[in-house]
Amino acid sequence: MPTNIRIIHAHEFIKATPDGQLDLEKAKKLLMEIASASAPFADYEIILDTRRAQSELSVSDLWDLAAELSNLGKVFLRKTAVLCPLEQFDHASFFALCAQNRGFRISAFTSFEDAIEWLMANGT
Repeated sequence: MPTNIRIIHAHEFIKATPDGQLDLEKAKKLLMEIASASAPFADYEIILDTRRAQSELSVSDLWDLAAELSNLGKVFLRKTAVLCPLEQFDHASFFALCAQNRGFRISAFTSFEDAIEWLMANGT
């Protein structure tokens, strides 16, 4: 069965201030813009690639971003794979857990191939 996959690169929406601090409000705004631009692709599975993101998110930032997904309409209602470097896997897993608790089908991966396999699998 064919699967449509859209890759969103986190470094496009996770921004830091000049002193290196995460600009969470700007990240939320840019995530909303990505969701709006992606609305025509609501039937796509998503890979959120965080491997090149420059800012490290705190646990509360991750919780806030997961909560923000509820405000983004149908874009994230399908499966979303969060692709991250190994050293960020615990944070990505926490984000996925927060999103899962809100009814989203999100899972964290360190391997692009594993993420694709999960997205293409039937069910959750």
